[in-house]
Amino acid sequence: MKYKNYYKTLGVNKNATEQEIKRAYRRLAREFHPDVNPDNPKAEDRFKDINEAHEVLSDPEKRAKYNQFGASWQQHQNRGGGPGGFDWSQWSRGGAPGGIHVDMQGLGGFSDFFNTLFGDTGPRSRGRGRGVRNRPSQDVEQAVQITLEEAYHGTRRLLKRNGRRLEVNIPRGVKTGARIRVAGKGNPASAGMPAGNLYLKMTVAPHAVFSRQGDDLHCENDLDLYTALLGGQVRVDTLDGTVALKMPPETSSGRTFRLRGKGMPRLEQPKERGDLYVKIRVQLPQNLDEREKQLFRELASLRH
Repeated sequence: MKYKNYYKTLGVNKNATEQEIKRAYRRLAREFHPDVNPDNPKAEDRFKDINEAHEVLSDPEKRAKYNQFGASWQQHQNRGGGPGGFDWSQWSRGGAPGGIHVDMQGLGGFSDFFNTLFGDTGPRSRGRGRGVRNRPSQDVEQAVQITLEEAYHGTRRLLKRNGRRLEVNIPRGVKTGARIRVAGKGNPASAGMPAGNLYLKMTVAPHAVFSRQGDDLHCENDLDLYTALLGGQVRVDTLDGTVALKMPPETSSGRTFRLRGKGMPRLEQPKERGDLYVKIRVQLPQNLDEREKQLFRELASLRH
């Protein structure tokens, strides 16, 4: 396995704190996000590397394994999860149309793999019959990753199951860890018996701007010093467009504002939404000329 230096990818040192890793990830993710770099394969590849590095370094357990074992950290991470400590994830990777990565993991990926090699004798086989004739139905689990925007609006995925193309609907508001049941689309059974079910295990990819907590979203927004002091309006991006947020005079850096109903749709009640929390970051003016410096000195003298 080729070694990837995740610290170099994010531009941080090996002793970087969790906050330093988070800041570096957000800065790079904004720069290389596909929406900012349309039709740029190199930027898209860089964005994927950034997400991969952040996924590992932001998880204390994965980071420790990576620091200890380097390129082979995933094999040690997966020990105990697969037969003989083998990294089965290398056998279970697949793709979906439109450049969306879909991983075959768990029951479905392993069952298909063992059935291919050993017929019905794989470790996930439910029946103990002597051949295909006695094979009962099998449920299958398949991992699917979507973007936060897709989780917000709802989307579809085109999958391939048992040699056939299958289009499935992903509901609005889905969260990482959710399982979507597609009845009768698992592994086929013996004649006269219904097929098993397909379960989609969902993962929502990290976003360059928004972090998610339940159905609420959180983001940070820059504010110039003059608007922070005197008040005014600032434009805030949401997953449903841009809105104007009124800033009261003397707004401090770090102050958080809540935009009601601008968060994620609730999975069971998609017409209801969580909230969006906007944390303000006041930006100081740069490259002041002598006249501007003098004005700030005068202001400072009035305050002392």
